[in-house]
Amino acid sequence: MDLLDFEASELYFQRPDSSEVQALIEQASGLYGQGEAELPLLKAYLRAPQSLNVLVALNRFYYYQHRLSEALLISEKALALIAATTGLPADWRQLEIQQLQSAAGSDLTEIRLYLFTLKSLGFLHMRLEHLILSQQIFEKLIAVDHKDRIGASALLELVLQRQQQYQAQADVAGD
Repeated sequence: MDLLDFEASELYFQRPDSSEVQALIEQASGLYGQGEAELPLLKAYLRAPQSLNVLVALNRFYYYQHRLSEALLISEKALALIAATTGLPADWRQLEIQQLQSAAGSDLTEIRLYLFTLKSLGFLHMRLEHLILSQQIFEKLIAVDHKDRIGASALLELVLQRQQQYQAQADVAGD
């Protein structure tokens, strides 16, 4: 299965939210520079907790504020939501390539979103120095994406390099 060989169906950001939720996201966008974007985003989340538009906006807000733990929680929520709509496992550890291969072509957009969200989880874990978990996520992505269309192999290499640095520091400290 080639993750780039597909007809794009409806993308998450093309799904309309209520006008109230859209207005809150726009309000947050305008308030970002003043550091006051979180409240409208949380209001939007309370009104539409199943909206990927809201989850992505919250994730970006927390990421760019360097609030990585919060961004991680939002990414986990998004993965669970996407898993529920695709039939893919909410626990990424249970993901197998056969599940991706048996999905209908029209679901490929959602499958790609699931995989990119999983990549986001791996990246956030890497940034939070949860290197073993990050490594496991990237290895899972590589196992189900043989052509590396998602781009996990370069991130796995970064994780392995960081682990080697820690090991070298530990070796020096132990001498």
